[in-house]
Amino acid sequence: MHHEHSIFFGLFNALLTRLFGPVENAPSWWRDGVALGSFHVGGIAPRGEHGELLGWIPDHIAMALVVFLFCAAFSFFVSRGYRKGAPGGAQNVLEVFVDFLRDLIKENIPHHGEKYLPIAGTFFFFIFLCNFCGLFFFLQPPTANLNVTFALSITCFFLYNAAGVKAHGLLGYLKHFLGPMLVLAPLMFLIEMIGNFARALSLSMRLYGNIFGEHTAGSIFAGLVPIVVPWPMMALGIFTALLQAYVFTLLTTVYLGGATAHEH
Repeated sequence: MHHEHSIFFGLFNALLTRLFGPVENAPSWWRDGVALGSFHVGGIAPRGEHGELLGWIPDHIAMALVVFLFCAAFSFFVSRGYRKGAPGGAQNVLEVFVDFLRDLIKENIPHHGEKYLPIAGTFFFFIFLCNFCGLFFFLQPPTANLNVTFALSITCFFLYNAAGVKAHGLLGYLKHFLGPMLVLAPLMFLIEMIGNFARALSLSMRLYGNIFGEHTAGSIFAGLVPIVVPWPMMALGIFTALLQAYVFTLLTTVYLGGATAHEH
């Protein structure tokens, strides 16, 4: 089955090919586990055992790196132009989002939640920009790949559990999973732990399913009728990009609040 790729896929792999040589030189674990794509240099397209075209890195990693570098560069230049008395246009827009995230954190992490603003902001802006990439024909949304969304959900999973252990200690945090009745503690612990691990799966599948579905539907409509008809789908894509970034960030703050809460 043919898969479209972003313009950065070829650029990154061309650079890596110049640095490390053809992808056939890569170890088998890298070539089979990571470097699957549709890349060719000099008219020669290396192929895997099943006929798939190979590159040093797949497209979702290339696009995630592009989004990361854009966020880093944009944050750097905006911070250098920060003006407390006379903010510019970009600063005004960012301050609206920052205030929105602060309110979101205060609702779900009432005690000392301000320290989680950087991670909540990182999740929100990174996921939104990844989703937003799907609106451009020469880009691909990294979040339409389950590997990216699962990496994000695993990061969230370790983050809120580490915060819970830090707030209560390991034994104190594990007591949260025992329930109110000692007799039912073993059963409740098993159920709560299953639910805890299921959060990582649900976060990744929700984000992946929505972005992949919206991007696939938009691509089909654009291929059938490239003028006017795709515009409502593009508007829906912008809304979906914002909504899914908000949902992921919201659930992250909810999990952080639940893990660090001090029950009385």
